Amino acid sequence: MFSLGPIGFAAPWLLVALLALPVLWLLLRAVPPAPIRRRFPGVALLLGLKDDEAETDKTPWWLLLLRTLAVGVLILGFAGPVLNPENRVAGSGPMLIAVDGGWADARDWPQRRERIEALIGEAGAQGRTVALIRLSDPPDRVEFQTAEAWAGRAAGLLPQAWAPADFAGWAAALPEGGFETVWLSDGLAQEGRQDLLTALRQRGEVRVVESTRPVLALHPAASADGKVMVAASRMPAGPPVSVDVIAQGPDPSGVERDLGRVTLTFAGGVDRAEAAIDLPPELRNRITRFVLEGTRTAGAVSLADDSLKRRKIALIQTGADAETLQLLSPLHYLRQALAPTADLIEGTLTDTLLANPDVVILADVADVTQAERTALLDWLDKGGLLLRFAGPVLAASDVARVNEDPLLPVRLREGGRTVGGAMSWGEPKALAPFPEGSPFYGLTAPADVVVRQQVLAQPDPELAARTIAALEDGTPLMTRREQGAGQVVLVHVTANAEWSSLPLSGLFVQMLERLAVSTKPAAPEAADLAGQTWVPQVVLDAFGQTSDAGDLPGVAGELLAKAIAAGPTAANPPGLYVGTDRRVALNVIGPDTELKPAVWPAGVPVDRLEARAVRALKGEFLSLGVILLLLDVLAALWLAGRLRGLARGASAVLVLALVATLPRGAQAQDAAKPDDAFAVQATSAVVLAYVLTGDPQVDEMSRAGLLGLSDKLWQRTSVEPMMPMGVDIEKDELAFFPFLYWPVVAGAARPSEAAYAKLNQYLRTGGMILFDTRDADLTGVGGGTTPAGQALQVIAEGLDIPPLEPVPPDHVLTRTFYLLQEFPGRYQGGQVWVEASPDAGAKAADGMPFRNLNDGVTPVVIGGADWASAWATDDSGVPMVQVGRGFAGEQQREIAYRFGINLIMYVLTGNYKSDQVHVPALLERLGQ
Repeated sequence: MFSLGPIGFAAPWLLVALLALPVLWLLLRAVPPAPIRRRFPGVALLLGLKDDEAETDKTPWWLLLLRTLAVGVLILGFAGPVLNPENRVAGSGPMLIAVDGGWADARDWPQRRERIEALIGEAGAQGRTVALIRLSDPPDRVEFQTAEAWAGRAAGLLPQAWAPADFAGWAAALPEGGFETVWLSDGLAQEGRQDLLTALRQRGEVRVVESTRPVLALHPAASADGKVMVAASRMPAGPPVSVDVIAQGPDPSGVERDLGRVTLTFAGGVDRAEAAIDLPPELRNRITRFVLEGTRTAGAVSLADDSLKRRKIALIQTGADAETLQLLSPLHYLRQALAPTADLIEGTLTDTLLANPDVVILADVADVTQAERTALLDWLDKGGLLLRFAGPVLAASDVARVNEDPLLPVRLREGGRTVGGAMSWGEPKALAPFPEGSPFYGLTAPADVVVRQQVLAQPDPELAARTIAALEDGTPLMTRREQGAGQVVLVHVTANAEWSSLPLSGLFVQMLERLAVSTKPAAPEAADLAGQTWVPQVVLDAFGQTSDAGDLPGVAGELLAKAIAAGPTAANPPGLYVGTDRRVALNVIGPDTELKPAVWPAGVPVDRLEARAVRALKGEFLSLGVILLLLDVLAALWLAGRLRGLARGASAVLVLALVATLPRGAQAQDAAKPDDAFAVQATSAVVLAYVLTGDPQVDEMSRAGLLGLSDKLWQRTSVEPMMPMGVDIEKDELAFFPFLYWPVVAGAARPSEAAYAKLNQYLRTGGMILFDTRDADLTGVGGGTTPAGQALQVIAEGLDIPPLEPVPPDHVLTRTFYLLQEFPGRYQGGQVWVEASPDAGAKAADGMPFRNLNDGVTPVVIGGADWASAWATDDSGVPMVQVGRGFAGEQQREIAYRFGINLIMYVLTGNYKSDQVHVPALLERLGQ
């Protein structure tokens, strides 16, 4: 196929006829238009006279140009012009399709899958064998099979949540012999990619397919100056652009919500952007992940672990100790170790428990009051951590001497033990290596950490199991016991340097971190993870969706540290890993990850993934040529003076010719106007409609929600709705639809006056609009403090909305089809507002109340439960949005469906159910 820019020609040899156009020009100039012949006897009187203005013997230049253009366009049309042709030479032999299949491919995976299927179909049409490999998988044997064998498997291929890495292994697995390779690359530079490319080029031609869409990645969040710092990278570094980062986490009811949002702005030519999110500790500690809005890849999601959380720690000491010197205070070293990474609370035990701290530290506190003991035990049963330090007060007390104290992990011996002092024969004791099973396993105790004095534990049978750290002679240094859902830990030395040098060492801070008393505001180091087994709790897929890890095996701390440094793999997928007392996130993108473009040699052709549509232009060129020829006929008639008599007939012929030469699609559009098609679709059956907001995600969720509700109506009622339709309130007719779902978006523009006129007429003539602010009705419909609530107030200003009230318990809406007392959607607990019951002072519209105008049906229903998300299903009927958790969430979704069914039945039947209450009285009267 011969190409000129974006246009190719299927029969390029016909273009040779264009060389004859100059000859045609000369011929046309030599043949002037035919003169007008008239028979007139008086012409004899003109004989012998000289005509000063002789008629030209040349054809006018504009007519020559018109005829030349007509012939040229016809020649081009017969040459078979094609827009965006595929200039590809048909290959031969086996074809290898290599797809990176990593997280970056997820941004345009549907297009990649279509290209894979097209390549397999092309190979099948040419009788070639095919092999398909995903480079993010562990290397395996490459086998060429028929295209039919691969067609079904290619449709189910999905990307992985990690980047391809073992290119050398794939290079070694390639079969011998020649074959052509099509490499669908994610466009990112990877170590070892050139080695595989070299091996492929040795076996045949290699063609690369890349996407032009930029790659966006979100780095793990970090803490700095009490704020959460988020950063993102992009490839390539293009013009200025802004993206939003959303912090997500559960609300008090366990439903995932957006807890914070910040905008990252990339400067022109810069590939990295940073910003800070300032959140209160209550919200910050709820964050489970950060998401780049509008990007569905694992690289656009950053899971949050304990390193991001600032724990609330209560420090309690005796009143006498509070008056000691600073360096002698039992809490001084604890403050120094915990202040950078935790929020410290000091006060009485009763007051600090009201703040619901994560940890309570008692420094040399022997006993507490009965009220404090009860409150402390309740707090422990809910999962708190009680950390106690010994001291002279505890050693001199009689607490836990005979019976176990629930606020201590072991029974204590009377007095204490002194080693290395002036009155002691022994030397200070060093720490023993931490055993397996201890939360400190893997830490190394410095030789200069010694213990001079300690409280001793009674030698009970459970002592060994409760000891998590000991001295070199085997005496316990730290013991632990579970209490309800929480735990009690006792350090058998003081929190200051009076009894040991432990508080002066870095080991002290590391041990507090291992106990989850404090957490580093940065990624964990290898030493922090070593010696433990980390079990995956949540894993990410390539599209950034989380799921339960199921039965995935645990990972050694050393391997997890390697994965955090180098990136996740098939053996260590991205997700959240849980240790003894800490959670660690393994994200696709690390703090220092750089996105660099892949560089291909000059001899490797690179095609765009977003292939431009191939369009044949033969019909358009031929139609244009015929039109030009018709214009030439009219021009010749005009020059000959014959157009006046034939004007009417020629006009009719011209119109018919133009209609005949138009493409069939244009004729079809004239035969059936878009407005007529819209009306036919809307009135062919019951159709539920939603208002188009201009936000593609919101509009798609509205469509999916009404689709799911329509399916339930088909299954459970006699109402059989057709596919839901989107409505533009500015252009479309509303009277076709009995029900409109209006999702209110923040910043929505105020409708025009013409739109308000249509909306008010719609409400007065029996239509219903369900306004959904989708904000869980946080402040009530009239609050207007949420962006959606403010937008609803703007929209409602021009609507004739009657007085509203919360749905009363006896409203018809509660019993139209199902008996209901609540109306949840994705959220529950908010108010649902309907038209208030009419009274004598109610304002009338057109002389009568709304309730009478609409057969007792409220014209508007207002709430914020996000019903569309609860109803939404995909084309297979699978719910698209999680509602609540577990069985309770599915029960909430079922109630949401029932509310939707009640609502539609209420719209269609009016006050039918309300009238049923009069049936007994009517039957009784008829019987009389």
